[in-house]
Amino acid sequence: MRFCFIETMTDPSFLRPLAIAAEEAGYDGFVVPESVCYPEVSDSKYPYTPDGNREFLEDKPFIEPFALIPYLAGATTKLRFTTFVVKLPMRAPVLVAKQASSVAVLSDNRFGFGVGVSPWPEDYRVVDVPWERRGKRLDEMIDIVRGLTTGGFFAYEGEIFNLESIKLCPVPTQPIPILIGGHSEVALRRAARTGDGWMHAGGAPEELAKMLQRLGELRREYGRDKEPFEIHVISLDGFSPDGVRRLEDLGVTDVIIGFRNSYSVGPDTQTLDQKMNALHAYADSVIAKVRN
Repeated sequence: MRFCFIETMTDPSFLRPLAIAAEEAGYDGFVVPESVCYPEVSDSKYPYTPDGNREFLEDKPFIEPFALIPYLAGATTKLRFTTFVVKLPMRAPVLVAKQASSVAVLSDNRFGFGVGVSPWPEDYRVVDVPWERRGKRLDEMIDIVRGLTTGGFFAYEGEIFNLESIKLCPVPTQPIPILIGGHSEVALRRAARTGDGWMHAGGAPEELAKMLQRLGELRREYGRDKEPFEIHVISLDGFSPDGVRRLEDLGVTDVIIGFRNSYSVGPDTQTLDQKMNALHAYADSVIAKVRN
C-alpha cells in the first residue's frame, strides 16, 4: 500500500513545508487537486456532496497543478505527485502534453496524471471549449498525451482532433501513468479500457466495494485484468492498520489521506502546526505499523 497525503484549499504557503514533512514522515505521494475558477451564477451540482452543493469551493485557493508540482518536487526527492483530477477536455491537447511532459521530466518521473471531465458546463464556457462530446475529447486527448510524451514523431487523426506529425523534447524516461477519475459507469469503463489506474473521490464503503467489483469485471471484459493497474481511494478504512489491510484485500494500491473536511464552507482555520501534527501522528499510528 502507498500512502498519499492530500491537503487542498488551504494557505498556499503551507504546501511546500507539508510536502517536505510528508516525505520525511514516510508518505509515498502528495495529491494535487485542480479547479480553475468559481462562477458567480450557476445551477450546476457537485457530484460528491449529498445535496450537490458547491458553495464550499468559493474563495478557496487552488494553485495550477503544472506550476505547483515542479515547485514541490524541487523541495523533495522521493514523493510522487498526482493530480486529482485535471479536467482534461477543457484544455488544449498539445499544450497539456507539453506541460505533463515537462512536469514528469522536472520531477524525475514522480508524476501521476489523474484526469477526468468537469461536472460543470461553466468550466468549458470560460475557456471557449464545447461542453458537448467532452467524453470523446477526453479519450482522444489521452491518446495524444500518451503519443507525444513517449518520444519520437507522433501524428493523430481522430473525430475531434487532427495532429500533424510533431515531436516534443524533452520527454520523461518512463511513461506517465494516466489515472481516470470518476464514479459513473462511463468513468469506470474508461479506466478499465484505457487507464493506468482509477481515482476514487470518497463516499460510502459499500459503494466503493461495488465500484471496485465493477472495475474488475470491466478490466476482464477488456482483457486487461493481468496488467498493472493503480487504484487510489479515499476511505475511512485508511485511518487504521486493519482498515488499510482490508483495502489491500480489495486491490487498492494507494490510500489518500487528509485530516479535515474539505467540503466545509468558509476558510481553512487549521494552522500549519496542526496540520504537521496530524500528518506525523498518522505516520506513527498507521504507516509505521502497516510497514512493520
